[in-house]
Amino acid sequence: MNKICTFMKSDYDKQKMLLLPDISIPQGSDPRVATCRGKLQNRRSKLNQEINKELRLRAGAENLFKATTNRKLKETVALELSFVNSNLQLLKEQLAELNSSVELYQSDSTDAVMPMIPLGLKETKEIDFRDPFKDFILEHYSEDASQYEDAIADFMDTRQAIRTPLRDLSGISLLFRYYNQLYFVERRFFPPDRSLGIYFEWFDSLTGVPSCQRTVAFEKACVLFNMGAIYTQIGAKQDRSTAKGLDAAVDSFLRAAGTFRYIHENFTNAPSMDLRPEMLEMLVQLMLAQARECLLEKLDLQSKDNRSIDICLDLAQEAAHLADCYRQVHEIISTEAVHDYVPYSWISLVQVKKEYYTGMAHFYVASGVLHKEASQMSATTKDTLQFLHAEIASTQLDIRLPKDDAERRLLGRAHLRESLVLHEECQRQHRMCRELRGKQALAAVLRTAHKTALQAYADNENEDDFSDVLDPAQVQAATKFQLALTPPDFAQYRVNDLFRALGPIAIFSAKRHWTAPRLVQLHRGRTSDGFGFSVRGDAPVIVAIVEANSLAEFGGVKEGDFIVAISDKDVKWSSHDEVVTLIKNAGDSLSLKLVTPMDRNYLKPTKSSKGSISTHSSSSGVSSGMSSPSGSMAQHKNRKGLNWIPFKRHSSSREGKDFFENVILR
Repeated sequence: MNKICTFMKSDYDKQKMLLLPDISIPQGSDPRVATCRGKLQNRRSKLNQEINKELRLRAGAENLFKATTNRKLKETVALELSFVNSNLQLLKEQLAELNSSVELYQSDSTDAVMPMIPLGLKETKEIDFRDPFKDFILEHYSEDASQYEDAIADFMDTRQAIRTPLRDLSGISLLFRYYNQLYFVERRFFPPDRSLGIYFEWFDSLTGVPSCQRTVAFEKACVLFNMGAIYTQIGAKQDRSTAKGLDAAVDSFLRAAGTFRYIHENFTNAPSMDLRPEMLEMLVQLMLAQARECLLEKLDLQSKDNRSIDICLDLAQEAAHLADCYRQVHEIISTEAVHDYVPYSWISLVQVKKEYYTGMAHFYVASGVLHKEASQMSATTKDTLQFLHAEIASTQLDIRLPKDDAERRLLGRAHLRESLVLHEECQRQHRMCRELRGKQALAAVLRTAHKTALQAYADNENEDDFSDVLDPAQVQAATKFQLALTPPDFAQYRVNDLFRALGPIAIFSAKRHWTAPRLVQLHRGRTSDGFGFSVRGDAPVIVAIVEANSLAEFGGVKEGDFIVAISDKDVKWSSHDEVVTLIKNAGDSLSLKLVTPMDRNYLKPTKSSKGSISTHSSSSGVSSGMSSPSGSMAQHKNRKGLNWIPFKRHSSSREGKDFFENVILR
């Protein structure tokens, strides 16, 4: 019976797969992945939709409350508003609880490690670009929009894929490719003077409140935010029980910090709270603190088997510095602009870490002072110990450098006692937060640290000496690690312009204007002169000179026109030599499709060129995330420094270095 059921289930699965549509999912995305993090993101998405619904209800009720003069109706609306606000509060609490589920993003290692704080992704709605893009191609570029249906579909598929990126480097790569593709799309389809009616709507990753804007800059900022969020999840997921895992975690947190700093410096006036400058600065400092925490763990891991006095004191300084970092994060996260928008568990965890690493700093100092070789300290070690106790208050134990074994044991016990007090405070704060109480890994770390400090204090306790009731001096912070943020490397993920057929983006973009393409037919007799015009430049080739009373002038060719097609061949991306060859091969009948730029005369050099014509040809069609070349005209010179334009028999006089040689087509 079991075999029959197994066969039937397997057969059913095969039939089900045959019925599924053949959908090509871009690499780095899998909307069907059923991981715990994927399920968590789905729950967050549903909560965002419910919050959006309640916000619309509240907006409508508030408008009705302001508009009506009926007292009874006002009371009814006020009661309804109270229900809506209550529902909103419950939904936001559920979202905060989801954002507090940091254990899902942690390593699968069985070792108890301090949990890290990752970020959830921003959700967005699907957008249909087909009609706006096709209308713009027909209106602005005067081309057949049906030829670009595949390109539009590819772009929409990529955007759909970034809604469910994988939480690994392939997901990061997908987001980078979409971001770089936005470079081209923004310049192709989003003019600065009007809107296409496309709105980008994203939900706040922390509050679930939707924000909507027409600018591509908002879309870019949200994509970058999700890159940083995935980096935080990758960092939190590393196995921090190994040096390799710790290095990978440090790299991920530094990349996340660099991404958030890039958003902070390049995007302003964001409507979403998680993109505000105060929030981004808090995230940068939080990621730097978590990167530094991994470095401390690596130093502790590498010195666990053979820990000298100097290493103990180095660990103490690093732990004190890390505690200062979390103290700064706690100050930023406690400000009014941030405090009300982050989960309470984040604030509690930052505070717990601040106390925890302050306690660990005292424990490391005690371990060094009570070390078996402490009686034979080197001069460098003594200087370090004096630095650690540089600032001593009147109520603290006045021992900077122990003179004998008695003072050394006294100082060590004082630091152990202070460490115990701080670890007990950590456990108290841990119990005070409802979300943190369920974090078993965190509870295990705090218990282990407290137990270790208590055992060390008991081993060195002297029942007849009460001098250690005085607090030791605060451990002075110092670090040997200089952290550098890793900004987004857009050049690593190069993409092809999906709409390259529209022409070089420096000329054929949404902010440029030109006349509608016009067809010019030139016919000449066998004994007549040439067509009467000269060209120069590459991609696109530009008409440089039109001879007076020539076929070109009578046919409507103008100086400064761009040649976009010869006969049935598109030449917007063609080089100077290719266009000349096509004109030669046309014989006595030449068919040109021309456009006249309306923004500027491309024959005249720009001010930035200082009298010289740019020789850069915009022909690669590849984006690195940086700005594209500003010009697309190029002088075509032969080895003797001449421009050979074989359209007319007689040659013109030389003017300066640049001149045109016109000969008859044969």
